[in-house]
Amino acid sequence: MENINLENKTVLITGVAGFIGSNLAEQLFETVKGVKIIGIDSITDYYDVKLKDYRLERLSKYPNFTFIKGSISDKALIDSLFAEYKPKIVVNLAAQAGVRYSIENPGAYMESNVIGFYNLLEACRHSYDNGESGVEHLVYASSSSVYGSNKKVPYSTDDKVDNPVSLYAASKKSNELMTHAYSKLYNIPATGLRFFTVYGPAGRPDMAYFGFTNKLRNDEMIQIFNYGNCKRDFTYIDDIVEGVTRVMAKAPARKTGEDGLPVPPYAIYNIGNSNPENLLEFVDILQQELIRAGVLPSDYDFDAHKELVPMQPGDVPVTYADTSALERDFGFKPSTSLREGLREFAEWYKEFYMV
Repeated sequence: MENINLENKTVLITGVAGFIGSNLAEQLFETVKGVKIIGIDSITDYYDVKLKDYRLERLSKYPNFTFIKGSISDKALIDSLFAEYKPKIVVNLAAQAGVRYSIENPGAYMESNVIGFYNLLEACRHSYDNGESGVEHLVYASSSSVYGSNKKVPYSTDDKVDNPVSLYAASKKSNELMTHAYSKLYNIPATGLRFFTVYGPAGRPDMAYFGFTNKLRNDEMIQIFNYGNCKRDFTYIDDIVEGVTRVMAKAPARKTGEDGLPVPPYAIYNIGNSNPENLLEFVDILQQELIRAGVLPSDYDFDAHKELVPMQPGDVPVTYADTSALERDFGFKPSTSLREGLREFAEWYKEFYMV
């Protein structure tokens, strides 16, 4: 692996108004001297835009932050960004997210996750034109959903992943395949990260913990899928950001193979908590923390508000990350407990929505 000094570098973060993108940008500004961040985001209304505005407002205080509103599926825009800012590190977090939404609106996934990603790969490729040093590392978000209905747990990056159960998963797997090809053909150092159920303050409202909280506050029923027999590897946002930052600073090394052609400088890692939690236990901890933070009254009747229902199309019964490769190569393992993370979320929720 090759170490990259992030100080004074220009970093392009796509999806910068998103949950992971905004937290990553903030962490880089706080910890890396002289870093410049170019952030792009299309600010879609897939979920409450107020949250995206809130995240961008937090970033606006950093003088080295440049925000561009636009989509990565706009090739001319991406090409002009690369020409003007010449980013050395590219972190692609822009994507249409969500498994269930991919069943209703497949076009959004093709546009952002496939065409948009291709535009970034092309821009990285051409960053080396005319002898330029170009992009030193492309880091991009994949997803635990690529494991589909794999029976073997924990999920390892050595497992075969060609049985996606949603278009979202298929689009993420296609990102990994496309990157491998570009990495091999054009010697682009690239690392894919398979994220496992990321949660925390100012997260995505379409995620269970956030959606449940909204419904319980509105006195609505929450549905617990697979009759509560789902397990999820919940990963706290700070752990994800720490992992991404470490990965950014170490790129797969460029090497020449026996055939005289580049060995693709390409790697994939899981980032998860390696500690899957049962959905019913998760809901139990969530309700305790919501009461503790004063989001819900202490006499709230949870049993009257929860309904156990069958599995949804596109969902999987368990997600569980094998993170041994991440530990080996970066000396890092996510470790925030579910209670700790949900406590932070509940306190933020009260402040954002109720104060």
